[in-house]
Amino acid sequence: MKERDYQASLIKRLNKRYKDCLIMKNDSGYIQGIPDLTVLYNGLWAMLEVKANSEAHTQPNQDYYVDRLDTMSFAAYIHPDNESEVIRLLDQHFGR
Repeated sequence: MKERDYQASLIKRLNKRYKDCLIMKNDSGYIQGIPDLTVLYNGLWAMLEVKANSEAHTQPNQDYYVDRLDTMSFAAYIHPDNESEVIRLLDQHFGR
């Protein structure tokens, strides 16, 4: 599966799981390495870097931003192999 296809299906699942959330696609051309998605839900936020699989290449600065943003709120890499674990952690972060 291509990353864009996985990302589109992930957004649908997140919208269904977190009713009334707002999901924004971030512009990596503005800040190189910023995670792909910002999820706003009940006054909290999370950022997700979407990958097609666990072996997908990371771009420069992605590790930096995922680590930095995770100390501020919640940030993670997400791909089909770890999706259920990341969703479990998101549920915990969002108080579900």
